[in-house]
Amino acid sequence: MSQQTTIRKLAELVNTPVEKLLEQLAEAGMTFSGPDQVVTSIEKVKLLGFLKRAHGKTEKVEASDDAAKKITLNRSRKQEITVGGGKNKTTVDVVVRKKVTLVKPSEGQSPGDERAEILRKLEESKQRNLAEQEKLAADDKRRADAIAATRREAEEAARLKAEEEEKAKLADASVLVADEDSPAAVRKPPSTHGHGHPPAKPAAPRAAEPARGAPAHKTRGSHAMVAGVEDDDRTNRFAGQMHLSASDRARRTTNVRGKSKPQRRQNEQSRSGSGFTRPTAPIVRDVAIGETITVADLAQKMALKGGDVVKALFKMGVMATINMSIDHDTAALVTEELGHNVVKADAGSAEDALLAHVEEAQGDKIARPPVVTIMGHVDHGKTSLLDYIRRTKVASGEAGGITQHIGAYHVETDKGVISFLDTPGHAAFTSMRARGAKLTDIVVLVVAADDGVMPQTKEAVQHAKAAGVPLIVAINKIDKSDADPLRVKNELLSEDVVAEDFGGETQMVELSAKTGLGVDNLLDAISIQAEVLELRAVATGRATGVVIESSLDKGRGPVATVLVQQGELKKGDYLVCGVQYGRVRALFDETGSQVPSAGPSIPVQVLGLSGVPDAGDDFVVVEDERLAKDVAQQRDAKRRESRLVAAAGNRMEDIMAQMGKGEGQLSLNLVIKADVQGSVEALRQSLTALSNDQIRINVISSGVGGITESDANAAATAKATVIGFNVRADASARKVIDSYGVDLRYFSIIYDVIDQVKQVASGILGVEIREEIIGTAEVRDVFRSSKFGAVAGCMVVEGVVKRHKPIRVLRDNAVVFEGELESLRRFKENVDEVRNGTECGIGVKAYNDVKPGDQIECFERIEVQRTL
Repeated sequence: MSQQTTIRKLAELVNTPVEKLLEQLAEAGMTFSGPDQVVTSIEKVKLLGFLKRAHGKTEKVEASDDAAKKITLNRSRKQEITVGGGKNKTTVDVVVRKKVTLVKPSEGQSPGDERAEILRKLEESKQRNLAEQEKLAADDKRRADAIAATRREAEEAARLKAEEEEKAKLADASVLVADEDSPAAVRKPPSTHGHGHPPAKPAAPRAAEPARGAPAHKTRGSHAMVAGVEDDDRTNRFAGQMHLSASDRARRTTNVRGKSKPQRRQNEQSRSGSGFTRPTAPIVRDVAIGETITVADLAQKMALKGGDVVKALFKMGVMATINMSIDHDTAALVTEELGHNVVKADAGSAEDALLAHVEEAQGDKIARPPVVTIMGHVDHGKTSLLDYIRRTKVASGEAGGITQHIGAYHVETDKGVISFLDTPGHAAFTSMRARGAKLTDIVVLVVAADDGVMPQTKEAVQHAKAAGVPLIVAINKIDKSDADPLRVKNELLSEDVVAEDFGGETQMVELSAKTGLGVDNLLDAISIQAEVLELRAVATGRATGVVIESSLDKGRGPVATVLVQQGELKKGDYLVCGVQYGRVRALFDETGSQVPSAGPSIPVQVLGLSGVPDAGDDFVVVEDERLAKDVAQQRDAKRRESRLVAAAGNRMEDIMAQMGKGEGQLSLNLVIKADVQGSVEALRQSLTALSNDQIRINVISSGVGGITESDANAAATAKATVIGFNVRADASARKVIDSYGVDLRYFSIIYDVIDQVKQVASGILGVEIREEIIGTAEVRDVFRSSKFGAVAGCMVVEGVVKRHKPIRVLRDNAVVFEGELESLRRFKENVDEVRNGTECGIGVKAYNDVKPGDQIECFERIEVQRTL
């Protein structure tokens, strides 16, 4: 609670008598009854304005009018001066500041009028100063008279008091003389202050001391003189100016002789403003955090030491160094933990420009062909059905008769143009099927009537439901003798796929891809479903779409099969595709013919990209190559940072869980090269899934295209096996492979790849030694022999006991000895084995403590090949 100011305190503050201050307040129009009343800030400002007007000061409004008529020029020049010489030579900085004010004459005013105006104002100022000086002289005289009268009264009071003390001393002296004359008088010590010292003489009052050395006031200007201010004592010279705060008055106060050096240093810091002021509360900052950020950058944004941020991360269970990158969620948690606010950083100008670029491309939407994906279990006739529609023979050219790529085709039928995507049915190509379901408008699920619903059939239904696209079931192979379409419909009921015959919404068409029976009904069903969906797209403008498949051709470079979804893709367009960019050099359809452009729902092959894009990446046509390059580089940097975060961000609980798992675990390193990106992805997922506690399948490198020298060197360094899927090694790679003895294997069917990797991994695992119990004999009695020692008379109760196999002696089902047989006899004849239910004599080598009731266990050690 702030302390209120009374008239008395204000008078002490400005060093003015209370009566004088009351008179000034009354002249300013404010009436107060006594010195203890409270003065508000508004009343102080009102009094200040009155005193300024009384002393001849003009209002600030006039100054503001003249402010536009004058210009103030400030000039500062800095020089260095060398002082002293030799070791005591120092350099002193000398700064010269110059201030010049130029006044612009008012319009329509001649120089003579301006001079007359200046002389008039000067005369008025002189008159005001003269009047003010006379008033101040009268005030000084009146104050000096009052001080002299007060001094005379004090001197008179001191003289009277001294006379009274003198009379008291004389009276005491007479009493002492009378006491000395008396014999029984006891001499008393003089009175003290309690410490043995005589009382000090009373000093004269010092009330008149301030007036004793008061010099006569000098002539002062009207704006600096305030009544009642003395210049010789230690009061503030600027105490009378109420517009100054206490700190300003302290800063303007000059040093007084006798002050200590630390006080002078404090005053110098106050004048220069360089003194440090401790903050009263912690500063809360808004910290902008992107997808990833290093610990050092985060600490710099929060104005903290890097060690403090690392300590906070360790308390949260995140093991990170100051140079390590952390993800957005972890950075947001540690920032809030340290008391700051989190702000989402902008993704970047390149991505924003690309988004604005895409939003600009708007136009009229027209009907487009449907995109149909053929899905189903392996060898159920998906590609054969598509062959019949296209009138080609694709399945006959596939390795092993199975599809291992996504095939994209557009077919002109009697029902209109339809784009087909053919997906693999093998279990390894799950990601391909999921990608095909997301790109499509309609899913055609092919089920063999003689085989029924299989695992990949169920998976295809799940992908279609996850993508939210309608499903049409094509029951194939109805021309076979063991075909049972009703069985297929019943089995699909467990997957929540109900046929129209059963009151559901799913169309089911019975057909034969071999004879063509029912294929027209399937096309009719596709056309009806497309009309219901009302598929529309913008046919002009910049194209956007998705990458279906990508590969690296030795003669043509990176080749991407894309599906245009909006706009028109033309030769010469600049496009950005994931982390790759480039200019379209050529467009090819599925037959290999070059086409000038491609519209919505049309798949084409694109040449001219900077690298092989990932399958499933979106592509966008942009205006120029610079924007495409900026977006691709920014995405590549973001992907690299995310990969570093995923590799480096270990939590303590994860490390504790992994401790001990790597002990004794073998590793098989692989280098995978395939012809298309989808096959690389499928091989990587299938082979790494073979890992277990005994062996870990580690894919150190993978890519699209032939096996190069760098791939061979990487395999030689890591002692890895090179797998070529539908690709071959060049001459330089074969030379490195031969010189280092690298294991190189070529494949064209994914079944063979998985089987071969299992065999290689089994060879690395080696063999396992197992013990198998082949027989047990029970000791009935023990005989002593001079030649063999203790001989146990036994009955074979289980299996067979062989002479050259190791044995164990068990007592109360506990092993007491493990060794080998010294002799095995039956009716005094040495035998090699004794079977179940037969008596025999057993001599245990180097053990004579066999007792009746013991069991002799015969076993053998066998080697078992470890497998995955």
